[in-house]
Amino acid sequence: MHDAPTMQPNDQADRSTPEAAAGRPDGRRSARRPIVAVAAMLALIVVQAVADPTGLLALVGWSGAIPQASAGVWPFAPYLVFVPVVLGVVWWVAVRAGDRFWTLTAGVVLAVLLAQAAACFVMTWDLAVAAWAAGFVTAKAVPAALIVAALARWLGGPTTRRSYDRGSIWPAAVVFAVVSPLLAGLWWTGAVYADGIPVARLDRGILSMVVAVVLIAGATALCLHWMRVRVPGVLGGWLAALVAGGLVGVVQAIVAFLVDGGFAGDIWPLMAGYVTVADGLAFGACLGWIVGASAVVFDRVSAARTARAARAPELVAAAVAVLALGAVAATLAVPSAEAAAGAAGTTTETSPPEGFLRAEGSIITDGAGNQVLLRGANVNQLVDFYQHQPDVPATRPLTEDDYAGMAEYGFNVVRLNISWSALEPERGTLDPEYLSQIEDAVEWGAEHGIYTVLDMHQDGWWNGPTEEGTACRPGTEEMWGFDGAPEWATFTDGAPRCQFTGRDISPAGDRAFQNFYFDTDGVQTALAETWGELAAEFADEPMVAGFDLINEPGFGETAPVTTSHQLGKFYDAAIDEIRDAGAPQIVFFEPSILWSGLGFDTGPTPGFTEDDNIVFSPHLYAESITMDRDLGIPPIVGIERQFALAQRVADIYDAPLWSGEYGYWGGEESFWGEDADSLSRLNRYADTEDERMLGSAYWVWKQACGDPQNGIGPYGNALMMQECETGGDAPPKTGLLEILSRAYPQSAPGALTSLEAEGGVVDLAGTAAGRSCDLEVWVPGTAKPDVEVSGITKVETTEVPGGWIVTGCVDGDYTLSTRG
Repeated sequence: MHDAPTMQPNDQADRSTPEAAAGRPDGRRSARRPIVAVAAMLALIVVQAVADPTGLLALVGWSGAIPQASAGVWPFAPYLVFVPVVLGVVWWVAVRAGDRFWTLTAGVVLAVLLAQAAACFVMTWDLAVAAWAAGFVTAKAVPAALIVAALARWLGGPTTRRSYDRGSIWPAAVVFAVVSPLLAGLWWTGAVYADGIPVARLDRGILSMVVAVVLIAGATALCLHWMRVRVPGVLGGWLAALVAGGLVGVVQAIVAFLVDGGFAGDIWPLMAGYVTVADGLAFGACLGWIVGASAVVFDRVSAARTARAARAPELVAAAVAVLALGAVAATLAVPSAEAAAGAAGTTTETSPPEGFLRAEGSIITDGAGNQVLLRGANVNQLVDFYQHQPDVPATRPLTEDDYAGMAEYGFNVVRLNISWSALEPERGTLDPEYLSQIEDAVEWGAEHGIYTVLDMHQDGWWNGPTEEGTACRPGTEEMWGFDGAPEWATFTDGAPRCQFTGRDISPAGDRAFQNFYFDTDGVQTALAETWGELAAEFADEPMVAGFDLINEPGFGETAPVTTSHQLGKFYDAAIDEIRDAGAPQIVFFEPSILWSGLGFDTGPTPGFTEDDNIVFSPHLYAESITMDRDLGIPPIVGIERQFALAQRVADIYDAPLWSGEYGYWGGEESFWGEDADSLSRLNRYADTEDERMLGSAYWVWKQACGDPQNGIGPYGNALMMQECETGGDAPPKTGLLEILSRAYPQSAPGALTSLEAEGGVVDLAGTAAGRSCDLEVWVPGTAKPDVEVSGITKVETTEVPGGWIVTGCVDGDYTLSTRG
């Protein structure tokens, strides 16, 4: 793509001969600078691969895993696709844009983003996913570009700063802006894009789209005006589009700051700004060729117009050429763009039978016209945890007493953590003894009015620790095992089981997840089929609220290809197996572990399933186990904001929101009891949860002293504490339990319109389309509450273990207030 300059050099350059314009008297361009640029990029790739122990922070990672040909093309894409593409484009931009530091910097960013898109395309054969994924390497691309450009300018020899006529500006900018909504693909979606941010998407409304189109046109014209005088041909327009995309992202970030709460106790605006800029750069990198080609076409039409009197045929030809470019790109991108619209896609009506919970719009209902709030706790007592010391159990026994105890705190749901390794220790056969334990737990829950969400739990993929004799690379350390998949489903390709900052960043674990996502040896298919078999066992049990397909999925090695596209494919396959088994219950689906670590994530690609009985279930751990707290920096996402971000993404899926895990606040003091900081944060969480009328499951009911997440210390940290020295019970965390057991409506006719509660005091309002006598409100405490109502008849207050249940009949709008 070594285009000759399309414009004559201006007076700043020697225009005497074409050879002089080319930079050398003999007409040959110097190869020194592109050689230096390519060598610098290659050296950077090698150094990062050696220095990065995980392979996640490097342009091309090497975690110690040996690529296996049997896995398909994806293990080789970083080496056989990314590296050649990035080096080839670096050579091209160094030749064409290397005379100036900033144009070369933009060119190297372009090279990295295009290489990432190419590698992801080979992995997925999905253009929209691959193009969108390019933006996820922005944090790697920009520093690499600055380094390579600096070395090329320093060591690349003398420069000749040629200048060119600007030529066509606005026509190419307008073409790019007009086709942008048709080519939006997966860009500009997700938690970052609040209402009010201009986005060039057809599904975001006319005003937002028009403002974004005008913004793209203006930014592209501005960048073309600056870039084309410095870089000729298609590349000049392409780089202009890249920089324009970044500028659009900056404007979106400024708008986001104004409309999305600014710095509200966290640094979310900075993260949001990074995402908008990354999206813009990826958009410009992957589609900027439209600008470059359009500008060249319009230049030639303009030149033809001055040379010929009859210019109509050339104009028509130019218009046809430009429209053809846009049509080709639109044909490639629009199918995935339609999928990204999410709710606009076709859905499958699952029609659960009477008595089964279901997702209806943005709420969970019982199918009889009542909203149901599911509030309770996680139970990990059936998890197949790694046991570090043979004499210190990793779990505590699960009995009916646990369910009786939870019911006394008003809990009406348990997220029951189960292990694939225990359920299917041998491929293709469910273990009947373990299955019986699950059935007992579901039965105990039903007897105490507690729904069960069956959660296929994993932490770090499987329960294997660092193998003896493993030499962990600098920056990583040996680790315990945790829980999850059976050995037959674990493919690490020789990567070391060494953790970086925690259990979820391990070369072996990341490679095992990568193999899962790409279905090596059919392992992903196996888990989907296992879900079908498990769901069949509970297809007729209405107290099974639903199935949580996999806990906190790891990011593998190529997010977001793994955490969005491939994760969505697994969810779709598992849902199909569940429905084929005749199970009508809700399917709870999670984003990746990144949501728990950052407070937001991309999630599976919108439109990943046609099933409509689904619930979005991120883990809302803001200000708790997130990376920011580990690093000692201000929260990336605050407790209150995390709800807004999660709801924003749930709305994209047209699904209700339910937090499957939260809590775990506090430092070392919380292991011994409770601290003021933990109680303060939980109160903030509870207030926001009530304000948004949502349910959740707290982490965790009981935790054994030998649980690898707990370590082995004086106490087993949970709501119900364990005394490690004796193995018996320690005093429970009464302060936390007082907040968690606050009053709330377990069943509300129609839909709630407001909710506020503290202890036994609750104020709620709702509206029902017709008469219903299904109002049930939990109120804790020993004293009978005073109840005030409007729009509610036949009010009854019944004492139950731990508190009271207030019932009544409603028709239309209603309110209820209690005073202890």
